[in-house]
Amino acid sequence: MLVTLTGGAGAGKTTLAGALAVVAGPGPVRVLHGDDYYFAEPGCGRGVWAPDEGGVPRLDVGDPRSVDEGRLAADVDAALGETRVVIVDGLFARRVAPQRPCRRFDVFVDLAADLRLVRKIQRKCVVGGFPLEVLLRNYAGQRRAAHERHVEPLRRECDLVVDGALAPEVLAGLVWSAAAEKTGRGRDS
Repeated sequence: MLVTLTGGAGAGKTTLAGALAVVAGPGPVRVLHGDDYYFAEPGCGRGVWAPDEGGVPRLDVGDPRSVDEGRLAADVDAALGETRVVIVDGLFARRVAPQRPCRRFDVFVDLAADLRLVRKIQRKCVVGGFPLEVLLRNYAGQRRAAHERHVEPLRRECDLVVDGALAPEVLAGLVWSAAAEKTGRGRDS
């Protein structure tokens, strides 16, 4: 079974992926993180790159064209052949298109924009040391609009929308129950 977790930066997708894996039941579970599938090299002709204030090319991670969707789909296909459940989290996880037939359940992790921003500041700036002024400038200048243009429309394509403010273990229970109802099977099958 493939479970995708889509939503804005800071909505709680990765935390929910971990909670889902913990309560998935017996058997192997594989979690793939969308952040691991962005193109890494400017000038390769792939991804959306723009110069920062210093003229250094930076990848626009708010644009789905910056994700190596082919590599992600191939890794999902391989994982589906080896494990019972594959969970993919990322801004654009709903877009993953594996070739291997599988049961699929798509979740949109929703959280108010201000709370997503607070979580992102905590993770990137407070913990990670990223300059707050750069994060805020990027958010106001492009990331907020990119979310509305690229991430928010995926909500309509998902099977379930969950409140990212709820405890991860509560969300995991909701997701597995809804997935079982949709697919007619529990997480253990």
